[in-house]
Amino acid sequence: MVEFKLKRVYDEAAADDGLRVLVDRLWPRGLTKERAAVDVWAKDVAPSNELRKTWHGGGETWEAFTANYEHELDANPAVAELAAQLANDPVVTLLYGAKDTGHTHAAVLQAALERALDFDTVPIRLRAAASGGGR
Repeated sequence: MVEFKLKRVYDEAAADDGLRVLVDRLWPRGLTKERAAVDVWAKDVAPSNELRKTWHGGGETWEAFTANYEHELDANPAVAELAAQLANDPVVTLLYGAKDTGHTHAAVLQAALERALDFDTVPIRLRAAASGGGR
């Protein structure tokens, strides 16, 4: 089973980070690729531009943002594809740029990836994608 960690991309990379996955749609300001030490940039699973702008503009509560982002993730085949890509990594660190570590989309995404990796709770269409094809 994959152990997920959450970390700001601006924090120093550590040996125990495992696979480092940037889950923001936009590259973090002022950060070089070398310093970020990102192994995978999974921008397709980040919140949509519209949802991101609404959240950062203060236009909705954390609860509303979470519900809207979960709805996006449920309809996004890239979640199952990313879960399949990560399935054999023992440790995966999801990297995000937000300063507010208590309200980050990475935590919502982590829960979605954990569900996608738990085949007993995943819809059949996602199981097929995560396993690399049909039944």
